[in-house]
Amino acid sequence: MGPEAHWRAALADGSFLLQRGRQSGRAFFPPRIAEPGTGDETEWFEACGEGTVYSVTIIGQKPPAVPYAVVLVELAEGPRLMSRVEGVAPEAIAIGMAVKARIIREGDAPLLVFDPA
Repeated sequence: MGPEAHWRAALADGSFLLQRGRQSGRAFFPPRIAEPGTGDETEWFEACGEGTVYSVTIIGQKPPAVPYAVVLVELAEGPRLMSRVEGVAPEAIAIGMAVKARIIREGDAPLLVFDPA
């Protein structure tokens, strides 16, 4: 099973995993076969799920569709990933906002989203 398939399988089982270099201890995302920049071996670990909104873009659509926000979240472990913040209006999402990860199901797939912390 490749790194991305492993990550998605963990999400499906309710776990938010990240990888880190075995030697450096640096966490990274997206999942890879080897640590970026070094090529060293990696290991999986459970992310704490805490983060901060690093950037936000509001996607406006013609009615009846509702605008939504795409965010880049900087995780407490260091890596950044794209997702969305739920439970708050898109225009209320701000850079620096503390967020907490949550796994939902959308269609047949697990999805990592964030809620205001």
